[in-house]
Amino acid sequence: MNRISLLDCTLRDGGYINDWNFGHDELICLYERIVSSSVDIIEVGFLDDRRTFDINRSIMPDTDSVERIYGRVDRRKAMIVGMIDYGTCSLSHISKCEDSYLDGIRVIFKKHMMQEAVAFCGELKKLGYQVFVQAVSITSYSDEELRKLISLVNEVEPYAVSLVDTYGLLHQDSLLHYFNIMDNKVKPGIGIGYHSHNNFQLGFANCIDMLETKSDRHLIVDATLYGMGKSAGNTPIELLAMHLNNRFGKNYDISQLLEAIDGNIMKIYKKHPWGYNLFYYLAASNNCHPNYVKALMDKHTLSMKSINNILANICNEKKLLFDANYIEGLYVEYQSCECDDSEDLNNLSHNLSGKKILLLGPGQTIQSEETIIREFIDNNNPVVISTNFIPGAFHVEYVFVSNSRRYIHILNDLKEYKNRETKVIATSNVTEAQGAFDFVLNNAALLDLEGSVTDHSFVMLLRALLRVGVADVSCAGFDGYSEDDENYYKPDMEYWFSRRKAKEFNKYVIDELSSMKDRLKVTFITTTKYMY
Repeated sequence: MNRISLLDCTLRDGGYINDWNFGHDELICLYERIVSSSVDIIEVGFLDDRRTFDINRSIMPDTDSVERIYGRVDRRKAMIVGMIDYGTCSLSHISKCEDSYLDGIRVIFKKHMMQEAVAFCGELKKLGYQVFVQAVSITSYSDEELRKLISLVNEVEPYAVSLVDTYGLLHQDSLLHYFNIMDNKVKPGIGIGYHSHNNFQLGFANCIDMLETKSDRHLIVDATLYGMGKSAGNTPIELLAMHLNNRFGKNYDISQLLEAIDGNIMKIYKKHPWGYNLFYYLAASNNCHPNYVKALMDKHTLSMKSINNILANICNEKKLLFDANYIEGLYVEYQSCECDDSEDLNNLSHNLSGKKILLLGPGQTIQSEETIIREFIDNNNPVVISTNFIPGAFHVEYVFVSNSRRYIHILNDLKEYKNRETKVIATSNVTEAQGAFDFVLNNAALLDLEGSVTDHSFVMLLRALLRVGVADVSCAGFDGYSEDDENYYKPDMEYWFSRRKAKEFNKYVIDELSSMKDRLKVTFITTTKYMY
């Protein structure tokens, strides 16, 4: 029967949530509870010589720091380990095991550094430590590359080698595929571990599947209190301990784990929640680095469908190595949807020719200066065009839609406005939910590929009007961005980055207005920061 060890890595992997700043009292309380639960192996933090010692943090510059934090706690029978991200802690900061509080050290490394990292593990073993070889992003390994790693591991003969599913991509069949290769090729005395992430909600299920394999191997499964950990979190140790007690006759004291969750972990969770969500699902389902998803979601111009389409186009060699310039290129390419809009441009030109035009933006003044706007409409009878929103106080003849996400939010309002003969002018990157848009403009022709902002909706609308021959527009509700106040008349329209990038956005629009002044007269009838 398998020898099974349960490893808790809350104090290390959980530290990604709070920069390892648990506070010394909390660290000791958590550590004591985990020890009291009789968990077999406890990982107490990172060893990283780039950090200075801080008694409140479970990231430490050397092995001597471990005892300074945890040394007064009775460790009982638990094996105590630390972790090194290869290249962040030199051997000069590692004492001999006989002089250290640690029994073992786990070393994580990316595939391209396997040779140097495993050699480093060999040096740690010479110092007397039980060494764990931790192959991160195991899904990036081909079978041939995994066998190469195994040959290096067999030369060093560490305590264990682990499958680390960094981005939560493993399903049962792929996990067992990697495990079977290791089980067949790794020397018999070396344990095999599994470190999960929960992007697909499969961490716990995968642990169960691995533990049920027919092997005489020592198996080690990682978990954290309440699944605490970066991205979608880890396998919850309280669930895994319960399963091991019921299925394999273990005797872990789950009440101690629950006390730690209730007394310590939930306070952190309320401030910095983790766990399964759409963000991590998108990353995992496209086998890509989560930062790609973040970069696209931060645009606030894309629907989930569009984000998914872009992620699907990431080439294999880039998927798990985030490249900001690369994803920006894919975004621009996706947004630059080409279409023949000559007929729609002619029709719009005919409809708008010779008429006064009022553009409405979603700034605060759309409400605070409503009287001014209404007087302008009464006196001038303009064609009213709104941008990516429906202003409830005013009837509009056209809605300009360039933002897929905004479009989703105004769908119901659009249906009502359709009945009032409001027409939609959409850019070609936006997909109609039902039927067809009244006018579709080539998005590529409206983007600013050289500017600091690629797709500012106000500037895009002005460019569209230039293309149909409009030479004079009035504007209301285009207030510009503030670093201190709300930027939209509806709070739920606010972007998280609006205030942080206020100066950049304002300068961009002012510069664009200045460059257009000889071709397009723009008059603001409400208060604005866009003065040029």
